[in-house]
Amino acid sequence: MARYVALIRGINVGGRQKLAMADLRAILSGIGCTGARTLLQSGNAVFDSGGRPAELEQQIAAGIAETAGLSVRCLVRDRAELDAVIAANPFGHVTDGARLHAMFLSAQPDPRLVAAHDPADLDPGRIRLGDRVIYQWTPDGYSQAPQLAPYAEKQLQVAVTARNWNTVTKLAAMAGT
Repeated sequence: MARYVALIRGINVGGRQKLAMADLRAILSGIGCTGARTLLQSGNAVFDSGGRPAELEQQIAAGIAETAGLSVRCLVRDRAELDAVIAANPFGHVTDGARLHAMFLSAQPDPRLVAAHDPADLDPGRIRLGDRVIYQWTPDGYSQAPQLAPYAEKQLQVAVTARNWNTVTKLAAMAGT
């Protein structure tokens, strides 16, 4: 069994695509995951499973579709991958976790697409590409920063779900226990 973090995109945001976290925990239990715990109301869960991440992503998304009729994208990272995202943070000087974001990617983008559409060019010095993640520092607030997730999805052809740094570190703490 491995410990995983599920990052589900677009549920319970702005009053749309509602999914109770109790239902998410039940979905995880129903596909054989154990010890499921959720964080906040926006599709973050930590659980143990013997499954592979790609299979778990599909099973969770299918369970949400079946249970709540919602079409969502789910990304799954194991504990070591989440720890690596934190360790590789290029913006360690940022102390306000609400102004630092991790854009989790469904895959590492094709280097040719990155060369043609480097996300760092949108806001030099405030965006960095990592391993299946893009870091974005938004010192003037998220709403004032370039909309990185739609750009990455269109130009880099990957699915993206964003979490602020406070959420990332809380999930890592949950995954460590």
